[in-house]
Amino acid sequence: MNIKLTVSALALATAASTASATELRLSHQWSTGDVRHKVAEMIANDVAAADVGLDIKIFPSASLFKAREQYQPLSRGQLDMTVLPLSYAGGVQPAYNLTLMPGLVKNHDHAARLNESPFMEAIEEKMAEDDVMVLVHGYLAGGFAGKDGCITGPDDMVGKQTRAAGKAFEQMLAGAGASIASMASSEIYNAMQTGVLDAANTSSSSFVSYRIYEQVSCYTPAGDFALWFMYQPLLINKTTFEGLSEDQQAALMEASAKAEAFYLEEAKEQDAESARVFEENGVEIAQMSQEEFDAWRALAQETSYKAFIEETPGGQELLDMALSVE
Repeated sequence: MNIKLTVSALALATAASTASATELRLSHQWSTGDVRHKVAEMIANDVAAADVGLDIKIFPSASLFKAREQYQPLSRGQLDMTVLPLSYAGGVQPAYNLTLMPGLVKNHDHAARLNESPFMEAIEEKMAEDDVMVLVHGYLAGGFAGKDGCITGPDDMVGKQTRAAGKAFEQMLAGAGASIASMASSEIYNAMQTGVLDAANTSSSSFVSYRIYEQVSCYTPAGDFALWFMYQPLLINKTTFEGLSEDQQAALMEASAKAEAFYLEEAKEQDAESARVFEENGVEIAQMSQEEFDAWRALAQETSYKAFIEETPGGQELLDMALSVE
């Protein structure tokens, strides 16, 4: 009888413990095969394994909030966690537009140094104003593709009709003498096929997933030098994090550090894989040189950077902080 009571009491205690576990909701726009989902999944699995009474439920593919509508719910505490391109919230905090700016980051190792710099501290201070904090830093890169030739320096864009990934890139490419056609990356293939586009700029993963290699003659992937880097962190509502127990916070931070290292290596791998896929499909592979990167950055100073400074309070100081990171 006593044994039965003990077993019954243990079962009740376990049920109560399970029922009282804290559940956090994590929303993002990506498919379950995407690296950003894998980062979220790693954290959820590691936190579950830590057995600290914390469960993270992931809502992929914009199933909870629309792609560009994740930041405000996170800031208001209607959402606990998200992975998103921070520039999506540039309308809320104009400083965030610097996290998708041509020539600011030259390669993934440079991005990692930027994440540890006073510049990122300043960005995180802006997040704190919105009750948001970073768990995982991460940048994804992209490149250029041309239908009839390689695009490595500004001179290669003269007279081209191109698609650019983001407003700042449109400003810079227009400054190089290109005509801009704004569209989603999912529309690049048809636009090239029908002659609407001569060139395109997008992420490494989009170049592969949308089979752009079928429509171009030359591809410039992100390598030692690249222009397109987009900061896409995993964020948590700050009040939510502070409301967790010390054990839960420690488990979440440990899992996040592991996921951040994975994210960096996977980002590099995506660039290398995109180059491999294009080459396998008979596309010429070009590399951007230091001189060409410097020429792009000089052009960005006159176009994208200038516009950012004019539109953003304290923009010059933030830009200088970013550019000071070697």
